[in-house]
Amino acid sequence: MSNVSQRLAMPVTINPLGLIGFLLLILASLPIFWPGFVSLGQAWSTPEYSHGPIIPVVSLYLFLRELRKAPLPAVEVHDRGPGILVVAFALLIAVLGGMTHIPDITTYAFIIWVGGVVLTVFGWRRGRTHWAPVLHLIFMLPLPQFIYWKLTIFLQLVSSHLGVWFVSMAGVPVFLEGNVIDLGVYKLQVAEACSGLRYLFPILSFSYLFSILYRGPLWHKAVLLLSAAPLTVLMNSFRIGMIGVLVDRYGIEQADGFLHFFEGWVIFLTCIGILFLMAIALQRLTPNPKPLSEAIDLDTAGLGRVFMRILNIRHSRAILAAMLLTAAVSGAWLGLQGPEPAPLNRDPFTLFPRRIDAWSGIARPLDPEVEAVLGADDYINAVYQSPDEQGYVNLFVAFYNKQTEGSGIHSPEVCLPVGGWEVFNLGPHTVDMSSTPYGVFQANRAVIQKGLSKQLVYYWFEQRGRRMTNDYMAKAVVVYDSIMIGRTDGALVRYVTAIGRDETEADADARLMRFMRESLMRMPRFIPF
Repeated sequence: MSNVSQRLAMPVTINPLGLIGFLLLILASLPIFWPGFVSLGQAWSTPEYSHGPIIPVVSLYLFLRELRKAPLPAVEVHDRGPGILVVAFALLIAVLGGMTHIPDITTYAFIIWVGGVVLTVFGWRRGRTHWAPVLHLIFMLPLPQFIYWKLTIFLQLVSSHLGVWFVSMAGVPVFLEGNVIDLGVYKLQVAEACSGLRYLFPILSFSYLFSILYRGPLWHKAVLLLSAAPLTVLMNSFRIGMIGVLVDRYGIEQADGFLHFFEGWVIFLTCIGILFLMAIALQRLTPNPKPLSEAIDLDTAGLGRVFMRILNIRHSRAILAAMLLTAAVSGAWLGLQGPEPAPLNRDPFTLFPRRIDAWSGIARPLDPEVEAVLGADDYINAVYQSPDEQGYVNLFVAFYNKQTEGSGIHSPEVCLPVGGWEVFNLGPHTVDMSSTPYGVFQANRAVIQKGLSKQLVYYWFEQRGRRMTNDYMAKAVVVYDSIMIGRTDGALVRYVTAIGRDETEADADARLMRFMRESLMRMPRFIPF
């Protein structure tokens, strides 16, 4: 009988004191991590992260596999101290997430806490060997919003270009403008849902699991893991290309409904199949190739009995210390909870003047899909013209009451290329608004072009009395102000004017500055400092 069989045949005993201590440790963690769990549940309800509930189950499976192969823990463990330090560090991050009202930080902290508990229970020398199941938990987490949107826009553009290439390879005349595929009679927009993220996340998780279960050299595992992302992007682009070909031949209904959904599932399963084929091909490169059934370890025998070992968990002072530390932080956090901050004293943009001196404006609502993606609590999108000016000025402001709970500002630097606009000369520029409450500040200035049309754009991130040009710095300031003054509101302010064919860039700049100066005199009512 093998050592594994001998260990599985041993009777399972119950250690009440150790089991109670471990369960109390888990219960003590709920208050401090609860906001993260709520946010996680909301993320899992979206298509991009709907695979999330499966990830903890897979991580548990990986953990039980490791326990089945490993020897029984030593009776005396003397290196649990690092685990307590990791638990303390995780609780500190969770408190930071709670203070800044950013649930994502709390969920990240929870994974670190789980790692700390593993190190505390098993000790440093043994516990660190179980890093793979803990690391796998990151696939259940949503990306930070600003990274999510930047990645979405990038993948939209890549998928659009590759999709158009596939369409042209099929002999269909096609033209790409931003993320709009022009087939002549029909036009297809590669929306956010077509970026491929809803395939990328679960396939990355699957490739991670696949590389662990794969029996082969380390470089084989690396190839299987690293190929998942480019494979997903390529296959999603192929899906977009096939939709374009079908629409060209059979009509626009091929882009909607069940067929679109079915094509998505076909691409997902195809990616999984390709990973299996890659594993078979890699096996062919080894001196003694194995069949796929032997190259992948799918043995689940004895996992239930291994799971029952939790009943025999040994009590220790380290586990008691981790439990008391977690309970103390959770209790202190519950005691520090105060009422929600009072709503900001601001006027809604419906009251923003439609006539500013000689300028008269018309508000234009955004498309419902664009408005949903924007996620703003309030916004204005208005076009102003003056009889004394040659062209119009578009004013767009998106205001957010909170920038920490799944919503946040989307930078025009990322969004403009999707509409087919090519960005030139983007950079910070000094704006002199001395006659307004805004004074002299830095704003982003860009000239954009689509075909023969050119526009001048100024924008900045209004952050509680600060004007900022960098969206990453704006995010960092949100965290700081959340702790120091309890505010996370902010806005994106953007001015756009067309550069006429018979005028210079300086003429358009002067017109935009004149309107900006007049409109900013009214702005503090709507964006509090």
